[in-house]
Amino acid sequence: MTDLREDVMKTLSGLAALCAVIAASPAMAQDVGGPPPPPPAPTAETTVAAAEWRAVPAENLLVIDTTRGRILVELMPEVAPLHVERIKLLARRGFYDNLPWHRVIDWFMAQTGDPLGNGDGQSPYPDLKAEFTFRRDPSMPFVAVAEPAGARLGFFHSLPVQTQPDAAFALTGDGKVHGWGLYCPGVAGMARDEGNDTANSQFFLMRQAYPALDKRYTIWGMTVSGLDVVRSLRVGDGDNGMVTAEPDRMTRVRIAADIAEAERPAVQVLAADSPRFRALVDETRISRGADFSVCDIELPVQVVN
Repeated sequence: MTDLREDVMKTLSGLAALCAVIAASPAMAQDVGGPPPPPPAPTAETTVAAAEWRAVPAENLLVIDTTRGRILVELMPEVAPLHVERIKLLARRGFYDNLPWHRVIDWFMAQTGDPLGNGDGQSPYPDLKAEFTFRRDPSMPFVAVAEPAGARLGFFHSLPVQTQPDAAFALTGDGKVHGWGLYCPGVAGMARDEGNDTANSQFFLMRQAYPALDKRYTIWGMTVSGLDVVRSLRVGDGDNGMVTAEPDRMTRVRIAADIAEAERPAVQVLAADSPRFRALVDETRISRGADFSVCDIELPVQVVN
């Protein structure tokens, strides 16, 4: 009996110790069916980090899949509403699918949008009125990076822009000033014939800066991802940069908003009004010195999908 009593006492003592360990363990003590603990509160650091990025709206993101890879272009309806409307219309009707990059010139640009593939074709829709400049009001999110005499240079969203000084707002009848996009690498422009109001469906993406085009061809967007793809497209070997043999093609062109959410690319661009952007500008200016240009600034981009 004595041995049995001792065995029982030892067993009870061991159970008590085990219960004490379980009670002391948060993971074991938590009710399995209870709610999970609340997430940690956001810190100042995480809030600032999130504010550094600007999401490109899916409705204003052109997705160009090519034989060389994917190109993403942010559309700028505030800068060229008629041309953006046309690009969206043609993309949504499948007009651009499988069209060649028929004219590609190194250190210049890559051109497409011609159903004939020889530079003479266009869509069945009427030609567009030129939108070489736009009217900027104080509400537009423009961030200056340089202010030479009589002008301001900076960014509207991801697009490099030049505009009149803010002081001119008070001198105009509509309270707005002139602005225009700058032909930096990645800028999307509309091709045209000799007349100003002859753009239709053909467009080009800049491989390098070419300021001679400023205010002469409508700018409607900015490449935010895939500039390396633009620069890898087969260069023309014919007259005026025409690609005469096996041109690269746009396999499919869509508006991101029309793509299933699970497959849709989501793009965030460094916000031009963030401290990190200002630091980037300062670093670029110091690096370039007297040769500094707004075209030297490459905005960091995050792409998902």
